[in-house]
Amino acid sequence: MTTKIILSGACGRMGRQVAALAEEGAIVAGVDVNPRQDFPFPVYPSFSLVREEADVIVDFSRPEALPPLLAYAREHRTAVVLAATGYTDQDVAAIAAAAKEIPIFRSANLSIGVYVLKAIAAQAARLLPDFDIEIVEKHHNQKIDAPSGTALMLYDAIRRQDSVPVFGRNGRTQKRENTEIGLHAIRGGTVAGVHEVGFYGPGESLMITHSAQDRSLFARGALRSAAFIARQAPGEYSMDDLAKSLLA
Repeated sequence: MTTKIILSGACGRMGRQVAALAEEGAIVAGVDVNPRQDFPFPVYPSFSLVREEADVIVDFSRPEALPPLLAYAREHRTAVVLAATGYTDQDVAAIAAAAKEIPIFRSANLSIGVYVLKAIAAQAARLLPDFDIEIVEKHHNQKIDAPSGTALMLYDAIRRQDSVPVFGRNGRTQKRENTEIGLHAIRGGTVAGVHEVGFYGPGESLMITHSAQDRSLFARGALRSAAFIARQAPGEYSMDDLAKSLLA
């Protein structure tokens, strides 16, 4: 059965990728603050105008769109895939509250490859407790937030109890502390996304890298996540839950 989708942020780069890869008829409507009508489905400037029924909302918009999105989803009992980044603590609390009523899938990165990178890096951090760790991420010159949501996700996966994030080292005049984990952002050109976790020890180093060749992999991940979350009970879900379902 086809999963029916409302696509939030439909006119953005990722929205268009999702629309291009979705099977015919899967997307029943789009929402975008700057709507365009060159899609085979209607695009509305707000959720209040949507009349189509759907199983899932897939969101590639901005954090500012979260309140009306969650209000619509709760009213219509619609599952949600949140692929935006940059949420505040207040946003995260609102997501947790909504997840008591509807299933919500949230991930800073919808790539299975990035999930594997996170799992391997977390294991390496446990096996190499005395190694220094640095995270480097590279993205296109249009990306607004830095460091990326994926870099922050990787930091959370590998951090130790006493870890301290250090965002670049410009102006620092002291040596590196053992508790530091560096996060560095590079912006340029049309890079879809590169994330590297480096482990630096005495006489050896280990680099674990994921490189996105184009944005279509994130669109495929969004469609995979939509099909997954549409079958779930209310609650918060992540790539960990999707990976378990793929292994089952």
